[in-house]
Amino acid sequence: MAQQDKHWSKMELLHQAVRNPNIQVKGTHSYYSGAWDEGFEASVVRYLYGDGYSLRTWQPQWPIDQLHIGDYVCIGAEAVILMGGNHTHRADWFSLYPFADRIVEAYKGKGDTVIGDGAWIGMRAMIMPGVTIGEGAIVAAGSVVVQDVEPYAIVGGNPAGLIHHRFAPEVVSRLRALDIYAWPEGKFEALRDAVCAADIEKLEAASLAYDQRHG
Repeated sequence: MAQQDKHWSKMELLHQAVRNPNIQVKGTHSYYSGAWDEGFEASVVRYLYGDGYSLRTWQPQWPIDQLHIGDYVCIGAEAVILMGGNHTHRADWFSLYPFADRIVEAYKGKGDTVIGDGAWIGMRAMIMPGVTIGEGAIVAAGSVVVQDVEPYAIVGGNPAGLIHHRFAPEVVSRLRALDIYAWPEGKFEALRDAVCAADIEKLEAASLAYDQRHG
């Protein structure tokens, strides 16, 4: 999206915008609301090999941590997803400095970063490397997430802590069993009224009826 076309009401669809081979985007609905910066890859994703400059300039000397983004993910403006490409500062060494001749020995990967289906990352939140954000979780604006977030949890603060869960544990369990983000597009659209509500029994019944009709 050209800068002159940007507005806070517009979104950047990730499956259309992402070019980095180390960013895996599931589905076609996840978006970034980037009205005030240079876009998702240029401004949100930090320290990830695979952008144009790094591909032209050097060969990676270690496995590249991947960024996995589920479907129906909402990412607020100026969020930061910090990846592991610069993890060459060894806290267990006397010197933290990344000396060029020790760079391979110094590097310690953090593992893949995962943002689950249906998650919402608030404006200016920061996701640290190797973190998994569970399905349907909410990260409050300005939060710094340093550890995994449970599905359907709401976290906030620095470091981010649990505020509360969106639904009771039994409802979360039943909702996850339905696996709504794995449904075919047609089913998800047909059951939109039940998905955009909070009646788990109605959603389960609608899902069963749909499957029986289209079995």
